Amino acid sequence: MRFPKLSRSLRQLSSHVLAIALGVVLTVSSLQVLPSQAEPAPTVTAGDTSKVIAQRQSPGTAVIGSTSFVTAAVNRVGTAVVRIDTERTITRRLDPSFDDPFFRRFFGDGFPQQMPSEQLRGLGSGFILDKSGLVLTNAHVVDKADKVTVRLKDGRTFEGKVQGIDEVTDLAVVKINAGNDLPVAPLGSSSNVQVGDWAIAVGNPLGFDNTVTLGIISTLKRSSAQVGISDKRLDFIQTDAAINPGNSGGPLLNGQGEVIGINTAIRPDAMGIGFAIPIDKAKAIAAQLQRDGKVAHPYLGVQMLTLTPDLAKQNNIDPNSPIQIPEVNGVFVMRVVPNSPAASAGIRRGDVIVLVDGKAITSAEQLQNVVEDSRLGQVLQVKVQRGNQTQQLSVRTAELQNAS
Repeated sequence: MRFPKLSRSLRQLSSHVLAIALGVVLTVSSLQVLPSQAEPAPTVTAGDTSKVIAQRQSPGTAVIGSTSFVTAAVNRVGTAVVRIDTERTITRRLDPSFDDPFFRRFFGDGFPQQMPSEQLRGLGSGFILDKSGLVLTNAHVVDKADKVTVRLKDGRTFEGKVQGIDEVTDLAVVKINAGNDLPVAPLGSSSNVQVGDWAIAVGNPLGFDNTVTLGIISTLKRSSAQVGISDKRLDFIQTDAAINPGNSGGPLLNGQGEVIGINTAIRPDAMGIGFAIPIDKAKAIAAQLQRDGKVAHPYLGVQMLTLTPDLAKQNNIDPNSPIQIPEVNGVFVMRVVPNSPAASAGIRRGDVIVLVDGKAITSAEQLQNVVEDSRLGQVLQVKVQRGNQTQQLSVRTAELQNAS
């Protein structure tokens, strides 16, 4: 009689043991699926209350935070960004035909010789370079202005005096007298900028003061010829941060709030494409403008076009082509400016420049940079391909007098 009872007791005990074992297995399985929940709680050694180990922050919390890097960057430079208002008075003369005696017979000698004067107003941006009140902006913002007014972010306004303008690089320095404790924009280095870096544009587009836009660096060393500004000598930073009229002269910042460029140009036929002058170039030009009021640029005096063998071949197989071009890499001379260094040295229209001081020249932008980096009066040894012959010419650079 005791054996059935013992058997039932053993079966009940086996059931309890199986249930406990199954529970342990399920618990271990859940710990393996959710390891983040299985980490042990931080421990603090008894008596050591000076150190508290914080729990690990989730990625979402780390990214969102209370403020963004853009806020921090703008706060670092924002008070040094200024608005620049300009006024220019122009007087237009009447059509010369109005001076005709036949016309005067009907209207009399009292007819005015000039139209009433007209005031043109402009708007741009800039930023403060040092505490004494030097402001850097674009040349086209203040060029030919009769009056320049600089407005700080706190609302104070000061009359600005243009200390120097360089049309070739589209840069200008303006001085305001506002004491010696002005906020200064921190300058970075454009040589460290990479494609894909953050780009923050700050300025006053269309009169909307203190506007911030965010984008990235789209590309580097975009030549002024590619941008469509052939009278400039610049390699731009290209960005998709929104730039509009009124942003000109304002800073382009990196993610740390340092100025890496000066917002300068846009393409009216495109969206999301803007251009800024690299700050390393602007630093050198600003120093010369502050010291001398102008910048001397050497030049040769040629209008040029990048030439490749394929382009030359296409020209040469055209029966209507007026000239046969050497099928080489170089710079094709389209025109030689009269009385220029190139003209004096014997460079001719149709020549292909292939070497300068022993360095191969493969693009118009490269030749322009070589000349820009030379000294005034420096003699450059220029090798040209002229038909089937080569010529070695010595060209002494001279100062470019007018950007246009």
